[in-house]
Amino acid sequence: MELTERELEVLKLLAEGLNNREIAEKTMVSIHTVKAHLCSIFHKLDANGRVQAAVKAVKLGLVA
Repeated sequence: MELTERELEVLKLLAEGLNNREIAEKTMVSIHTVKAHLCSIFHKLDANGRVQAAVKAVKLGLVA
């Protein structure tokens, strides 16, 4: 379960509570790309959604 640097960046922003549009603006990519990163993150973390991914990220020490 290795996340890319971009996926980690998106995950950190997700954990901060940003929505897809805000993540896209901060990372300077399209909303479609953000959604693709989120799908990959959810799969790699075996998460069913944003909240579960954020909780798992905290438990794994991926985000503070």
